[in-house]
Amino acid sequence: MHTLQQLISGELASAEPAITRLQLAEKLTEFPREIFDLADSLEVLDLSNNQLSHLPADLGRLHQLKILFLSNNQFDHLPAVLAECPKLEMIGFKANQIKTVGENSLPLQTRWLILTDNKIEKLPDSMGQLSRLQKLALAGNRLSELPSSMANCRNLELARLSANKLSALPDWLLQLPKMSWLAFSGNAFNAKLADAPMVKVNMANIQLNHPLGEGASGVIHHANWIKQPASLKGVDSEIAVKLFKGEVTSDGYPQDELNCCLAAGEHPNLIKVVAKIAQRNQLGLVMKLIPASFYNLGLPPSLASCTRDTFKAGTEFTPEQITKIAFSMADILTHLHAQKVSHGDVYAHNTMIDEQASVLFGDFGAASDLSVLPQVQREAMESVEVRALACLLEDLLAHNSEGYDSSLIGALTELKNTCMHEDTVFRPRLSEIKHKLQSLLVQPELEFTF
Repeated sequence: MHTLQQLISGELASAEPAITRLQLAEKLTEFPREIFDLADSLEVLDLSNNQLSHLPADLGRLHQLKILFLSNNQFDHLPAVLAECPKLEMIGFKANQIKTVGENSLPLQTRWLILTDNKIEKLPDSMGQLSRLQKLALAGNRLSELPSSMANCRNLELARLSANKLSALPDWLLQLPKMSWLAFSGNAFNAKLADAPMVKVNMANIQLNHPLGEGASGVIHHANWIKQPASLKGVDSEIAVKLFKGEVTSDGYPQDELNCCLAAGEHPNLIKVVAKIAQRNQLGLVMKLIPASFYNLGLPPSLASCTRDTFKAGTEFTPEQITKIAFSMADILTHLHAQKVSHGDVYAHNTMIDEQASVLFGDFGAASDLSVLPQVQREAMESVEVRALACLLEDLLAHNSEGYDSSLIGALTELKNTCMHEDTVFRPRLSEIKHKLQSLLVQPELEFTF
């Protein structure tokens, strides 16, 4: 974090090495003109958490700018001057009051667009010109439809459309060749999921300890029972509690996450839910505490990787580990789709493993209820998640231990390629993938074709 005084004094302009990132949060109501003194080097500009409502007409002078964050400000429209920035490709205007997005207001090179939690009712037809667009966050707006021109956004991989007013999912969206992570709960066509049978508990009966992790939708705490419900006697006294935050997150409504998580039911590789918290001022899930032997399979995407997970330096997997992890994930997804739930966030960073490559999977923040879709779209959503599974498999194969030149790697690579087929109808079903991987676990030298 920098200060306005540092900027105005010229300290940042004369810094060595030259400033490439600038972050200011000082209740700004005007864009500081001194930022242009950094134009030859500035690549990332974060002016989130201010009171800005407009940008200067000559913003394009920031000719090296690649990333611009303006979340939690007071914009009521998306500034058209963004399109004048020659290298700008990542744009974030989360939690403003944006109502309108004008035609041609976005740079053609846009890869990542965040407009979560605004008041947007319509997107312009020029969205279809964003051929490089990979990641699109639109949850928490007032969209009733998407422009059909977006069928041309053939590089789009991740879309968050939850908590809008969509009357249907367009078929073209499900047929985009790279779509892998899609969330659409909380729209006009979504029926409210019936409450799954689950023990309800009160926060007064739980002692929260230290936080274990935090995601887009909530914070997970280590906790203990103060008063354990009689129906849960025998369950461990140590538990994990996820408390949802806010009315809308980057993935959608917390209530939809809770409903989808409960609708998913039980599976040996899903983090077990034992109770729910449903108070007027707090929603939450009570889960079985994950054993300390488990750790995250991967790390979230970076600004550079955009839609793909990252991994700690030195991470390696044997072909057998990759096969076991992929089989467990295929088994989980087969189960979820049988329950008419799509996960929407099939990633290594949402997956935990131990030294035996046993898997625990969770985080239903981007999950959607498939029962509201016609059968043909349910099958298309399955193909979308097949590609997400293939992306995970590809990431694991990229970290294959050196020295392994096995037929197993060849078979896994073939499977990955098939699951990434650009025409979604030629991708295998989840049940087929599960059975193929199961065959490889038993006979690793087995070759197969679809």
